[in-house]
Amino acid sequence: MAPSASPATATTVHTPVTAKSTKFKHPLDPLTADEINAVSLAIRLYTTANTPIKAVRFITCTLVPPPKKAVLAALGIPLTPGGQPEAPTPIVRKAESDFLDVVNGGTFNAILSLEYGTWNVDTCELVAEGSEPQISPEELAFCEHVVRRDPTVQALAKEVGVLPEQIYADGWAIGYDDRFPKHTRLQQAFVFARYSEHENLYAHPMDFVVVIDSLAEKVVQIDFPPTYKRAKDGSAELSVSSTEPCPLSEDSFTESKRERIPPPLKSFDFLPDLLQSDPTHKPRDDIKPLHVLQPEGVSFTMDGNVLEWQKWKMHIGFSHREGIALSTITYNDDGEIRPIMYRLSLAEMVVPYGAPEFPHPRKFAFDSGEYGMGTMANELSLGCDCLGQIHYLPGTYITHSGTPFIIKNAICIHEEDAGVLWKHTDYRPGGRHQTVRSRRLVVSMVCTLANYEYIWNYHFYQDGNIEVEIRLTGVLQVYVAGQDEPNPYGTTIAPNINAHNHQHLFSVRVDPMVDGLYNSVVESDIVPLSAPTGSKENFAGNGFVVKDKVLKSQVQDGARDFDWARERRWRITNEARTHDSSGKAASYAIMMKGGVLPLMAHTDSWVARRASFAHKTLWVVRDKEGVDGSRMWPSGKYVPQTREEPEDSVGRWVKDGNGSIENEDIVLYLTVGTTHIPRPEDWPVMPVEHVNLLFKPNNFFTKNPSMDVPGTNDPMSKPAFNGANGANGTNGACCSY
Repeated sequence: MAPSASPATATTVHTPVTAKSTKFKHPLDPLTADEINAVSLAIRLYTTANTPIKAVRFITCTLVPPPKKAVLAALGIPLTPGGQPEAPTPIVRKAESDFLDVVNGGTFNAILSLEYGTWNVDTCELVAEGSEPQISPEELAFCEHVVRRDPTVQALAKEVGVLPEQIYADGWAIGYDDRFPKHTRLQQAFVFARYSEHENLYAHPMDFVVVIDSLAEKVVQIDFPPTYKRAKDGSAELSVSSTEPCPLSEDSFTESKRERIPPPLKSFDFLPDLLQSDPTHKPRDDIKPLHVLQPEGVSFTMDGNVLEWQKWKMHIGFSHREGIALSTITYNDDGEIRPIMYRLSLAEMVVPYGAPEFPHPRKFAFDSGEYGMGTMANELSLGCDCLGQIHYLPGTYITHSGTPFIIKNAICIHEEDAGVLWKHTDYRPGGRHQTVRSRRLVVSMVCTLANYEYIWNYHFYQDGNIEVEIRLTGVLQVYVAGQDEPNPYGTTIAPNINAHNHQHLFSVRVDPMVDGLYNSVVESDIVPLSAPTGSKENFAGNGFVVKDKVLKSQVQDGARDFDWARERRWRITNEARTHDSSGKAASYAIMMKGGVLPLMAHTDSWVARRASFAHKTLWVVRDKEGVDGSRMWPSGKYVPQTREEPEDSVGRWVKDGNGSIENEDIVLYLTVGTTHIPRPEDWPVMPVEHVNLLFKPNNFFTKNPSMDVPGTNDPMSKPAFNGANGANGTNGACCSY
């Protein structure tokens, strides 16, 4: 039931909250635990004094970033190449919180300001019906409790030999299901059996999917997917005539025209102590220790959340939604501090599954917008998740009660050897050679989304490159399969275990400031020379050229496809600064070929309507800063339970008639990912799969900026074996002679 009244922006009596002294070193520092406590208390006092709200459930609480120009002025970063920084202006620290009215229903958004040590509620507004904030970790955990205690679920489990205490469930966002009212806060639950403590529950999937009302804390629907049988002609035949949903008024199991399928009983464990009970398992015993040593310590420094490493400097933030957020990234180019990116982060992602029979099409998780990468971040372990000498940063988010939850080791910072940086050998007799090894700085975190893990690595290199590397691992999302049941939309990865085909599509948000805030995007196509072989212009037929196009109009040029035939690529440029030799604009090229993929779902499908970012490889929009910050979320601010493309989404923004994206304050959204056709080798835990995105300086530096990196003569390196093939190795001659 929706609230009867909206607490609009108010000036009525409420008690302000005086916070503990807040001394942030950087204007983009995330809210502290003390600040989250103070903000939630201020909201409670405000709603009590000014609204009919009786009970509050906090979902999010985060910093509202100050205006970009104010941040850059505070840091002394100019807006234009060679220009002077703007004069600093006062920065008001602001916070934003989404919370639920537990009694009456409805979502509210509050924005607060900290002035003279006091948090004041500036606005507190009811969010439009059907707009739900992300699902909290507490709601996901409680979903399992709701499912386990439900009498109907218990009875269905008992029919296939599963006891109530053996029932486990992964809570997910509902995806899309218009059989339910918009205002009901829902989760769907995928149900499993667990026959002993800590075993791999995903080895025992059950044959129904539960839907719960998160606020009422009750089961509202149980869906049974239909099954496939082998037809006489060898094709797979569905047990029902249509893949559409069963009406809520009908019994789902009866309508599915199938028999119950008990969960498989065979264990597929991954924990070392549990694997000991498997007589076929024998750990490898021929692996010698490999250590990462830095006897003189690390080469980076930290000042709060500000990191400096060699010539790089940046701010490392944390948000409940993005996880890592890197800001104000600059490079010291022989004494000149050159800005490159204002902000770099994961803005959204979607994982659409490919089985068309209902309710499987509901499986398309927006893992960032529906759950939040920050709230799903792991507590990282020294020597396991990160090797070498490590510095950790915490992550903090709000709980239902308004208190902070602190992930002590949420973000890992360390250095890695990255192979050869550059090398050349003069092959002539008596010639010399030089080898320089590459070192990279890594800023990383690991997030667990139910069965899946995502590892987020941001790599910074000595040659000015920036790489975003996404590693995917964890356990496949699985469903039980009948004996010898055909599986046209997935793979039977183990007896009676079906893993559906699916995709992972990520939207990486780039707020550039290449040599200043006003940038353009140039699209480059590499094409054969049009003149034919044998012509005067192209006699040998080998010529090819680069054709550049500046993206000028947001409406006409703001949504771009990759073109394999033309080796298409893009550059973020600053036309106000050109290279002395090439005459071309200073830029950073976007290298994303290895991660480009098409969305397999139809353009008018449920997932495509909600995830407009997945339609195109590159989006370029003009930024707009409002009371809650910049344009941020390509699938909308409120993602759970959306049914169409939100108004505040990238697909709508490009249609905005505000005109030019040339030499403007622009924001880019890059779509990369992978299509996963499951393999038995992905079971029971999937080896990591990599998705990479590279930003590469192009006409930005005068020459190779890593020429000043010294060669390395590592005294710890030595021959692996004594004898003819190892004794001749020497230290000191590998890099230069």
